[in-house]
Formats: sequence, C-alpha cells, structure tokens
Amino acid sequence: MIIPKQDLRIGEIRKTTIKEREDSMERIQKLIAQAGITSRRKAEELILAGRVTLNGEVVKELGTKADVHDTIEVDGKPIRKEEKVYFLLNKPKQCLSSVSDERGRKTVIDYLPGVNARVYPVGRLDYETTGVLILTNDGAFANKMMHPRFHLNKKYECTINGVLSDKQVEELKKGIELEDGMTLPAKVQILQRSKNKNKTIFEITIFEGRNREIRRMMEHFGYRVTRLERLQYGNLDCKNLRQGEYRRLRSYEIRSLLKFVNEGEFEK
Repeated sequence: MIIPKQDLRIGEIRKTTIKEREDSMERIQKLIAQAGITSRRKAEELILAGRVTLNGEVVKELGTKADVHDTIEVDGKPIRKEEKVYFLLNKPKQCLSSVSDERGRKTVIDYLPGVNARVYPVGRLDYETTGVLILTNDGAFANKMMHPRFHLNKKYECTINGVLSDKQVEELKKGIELEDGMTLPAKVQILQRSKNKNKTIFEITIFEGRNREIRRMMEHFGYRVTRLERLQYGNLDCKNLRQGEYRRLRSYEIRSLLKFVNEGEFEK
C-alpha cells in the first residue's frame, strides 16, 4: 500500500506534536514545587499519601509527568501554574552561574532584583567569565537550548597570555583532541596578536557546551586565558547591557531561538 505524501506529512506533524509535548513535560513533584506550594521532597510525600490528583485521577507513582495542559490538584485545590519568564543577564566576573552557594559567594540570582519567579541559568559561565547568560523557569526551553544535538552557536572574545599561531588557529577550526574527545570545528578570528606583549585577543565561536571548553582548548596549547567574555548566544547579545544588568527577553527573541533548535536557522 502506497501512503499519500499528504498522509505522510500528517504523520510527521503528529509525531512532532507528541515529541514537543514529551519535551515540555515535568515530574509532578517539580511542578508542585514550582507553584510555591511546598518543596519537591514534601511534594513527593504528598503524592505517596494519595493527596495529589492529575486530571481527576490520584497520582500513584513519583515518576508521573504532566505539562501546562494538565490539571494538578493538591488536597482538591488546583495548583497555580507559574508564568514562564525569560531573562538576559550580562554576567559579571566572580559570580556563580547557580541559584545559591553554600560558601556565600554571589550568584547570578543576586543580579535579578525584583524577579520573584524561581529562575535558573540556561547552561553555565564559569566564575571569571562574563557576558550573555539566559535565565528562565521554563524547563523545556532550557533543555532545548542546552541539548548537544542542536549545536547552538556561542561566540566569545578571549585574551590569552601567549601568541596563538596560524597553525593553532587552523587546528581550532578543524577540532582538537581534549580529554573528553574531539571538539567540533570552531570559527576563529584574530583581533590582536603581539609578541612584545605576549598576548593574543581573538573571537571564537563554538557549537557545543562542554565544561570550561575554551579554557581547556587554550590549556591544550599551553596558554592561560586571562579574560573571557561571551559576546553572543544564538542570536542574543548584551550590547545594551552593562555587566550585572539584565532585561526580559522579547517574544521574537524566544521564538527565534526555538526556531533555530527546531529548524536549524535564525529568523532574519
């Protein structure tokens, strides 16, 4: 039997819709905690006590998932669904990409005064690295942004204590071997190279999100990064934000990021 092309397309759309719904689903105890009712651990206790329902049915397993289209009730009262929010922060130096720190160091949350939603960073910039960082409470969005298969571009300006040779630039463009495997090919543009100052400033665009990737790339060549700033994340930049300042993402910016991970291209 030959399936008409139109029917194939309908099948593809249906599969995509199901996949998008699966990606947006979260464990019920997490949704209860996000609604501000109680902690995630206490929410698990409520589930085990039979006090939580999903679309009118008592939840019996802790692994049960739901999304914004479902109705979750605790002791017969619907939980308030948290509004999805998205922020762009120009992360300053000596600041953790975390929501808290047991040693009392500053985190990115300290730079979002007036934001009551429980947001968290999308990926990480290390303690000394500055620049573009997204924070949100939308788990499905964050997962898409960080998923390695989408190769979302991240552009940095990097300063090192050495002279990066043309040969090393070509190696970066092809990919180099680190302890956790070959890096994806990077884009590199030299901005300043000085033998007298023993310094190179360059722009580098990477397409994966490994821990300390650029710093480890430079360590591979025997150099130390003295300054690192993320200039761009996808189509976002911080040109109008000083370090430590933030703003809400605009709806078209969110759509453009999602369009990229869904279709592999940005809106012009």
